Amino acid sequence: MGVNSVTLVGRAGRDPEVRYFESGTVVANLTLAVNRRSRDDEPDWFNLEIWGKQAQVAADYVRKGSLLGIIGSFKLDRWTDRATGEERSKPVVRVDRLELLGSKRDAEQGAYGEGSSEGSYGGGAYGGGEPSSEEVPF
Repeated sequence: MGVNSVTLVGRAGRDPEVRYFESGTVVANLTLAVNRRSRDDEPDWFNLEIWGKQAQVAADYVRKGSLLGIIGSFKLDRWTDRATGEERSKPVVRVDRLELLGSKRDAEQGAYGEGSSEGSYGGGAYGGGEPSSEEVPF
């Protein structure tokens, strides 16, 4: 029996690239930067692949810099390079669950860049940013 589970919290490295198929299926691809414990270290970068309804959520609400939490599984995409005929591969995380972790205030202030439309999902299962005054109970 094997376990293939990936849990990450980080920021979107770019806006999602979204493709719509004739069958009605949607896929979104983007990168995720995950910081290491030391601020001196460079972040780790992950390629994400999101399918279905969650891909549409990513298309509508995720922008470069958006804080995301994901649960998914690791896979290795393989193909033959048309130019060289060489076998190529790329590690990808197929996302099963997407959490938008930015607050409503972040979206209103454009904290994630111009034109940001971050959802008001302040926290989710992963914590999240600083709560807005509307979210504080006292």
